[in-house]
Amino acid sequence: MYEPNVVGDWQEYEEHAGLRVRVHRLAAAEPPRGRDDAAAGLSYFTLRVTVENRGAQHYGIHLEDGQIDVRVGPDGEGAFIDWRSSQFIEGFDVYPLRRATAVLYAAAPEAALSHVDVQVQLRVDEDWADRRMWAGGIGVLEPSAPAAPAGTGQGSLAHQVSAFLRDQTEPGTA
Repeated sequence: MYEPNVVGDWQEYEEHAGLRVRVHRLAAAEPPRGRDDAAAGLSYFTLRVTVENRGAQHYGIHLEDGQIDVRVGPDGEGAFIDWRSSQFIEGFDVYPLRRATAVLYAAAPEAALSHVDVQVQLRVDEDWADRRMWAGGIGVLEPSAPAAPAGTGQGSLAHQVSAFLRDQTEPGTA
């Protein structure tokens, strides 16, 4: 079974010697040009797609809108892509030992951001490379803070774990 890459992993292209790509820096962030009206009520996030050439020849690469697909949540719903704030790679020659990076801004319901899938299909010298997939998530779903300081209440998880461990280590309680 095909396993997606984890966000941050490099993926080599066998058909283009030395060329590799990765999706990284998946994080909550506001777009630099302001929020799009179509994203009202959604949480913005950003990600980067970096193409690196470790080979001996240069490659002309394209990574434009329509070549990056972002899906969120357990059902894989499409995220809103803010094309106005995003930066793509449009016909750039990546020479040996050089990189080019696209920056994408997207928005989705906050509850869906714990599961983000990104699919990239790079165009190299007018040829389409195979699609690659990365999976990750954004930890914006922190539980709401309790009224009392964390770990102090009788019902808190920290208190329950401490009590369990104390019971396990005290002599004669087994």
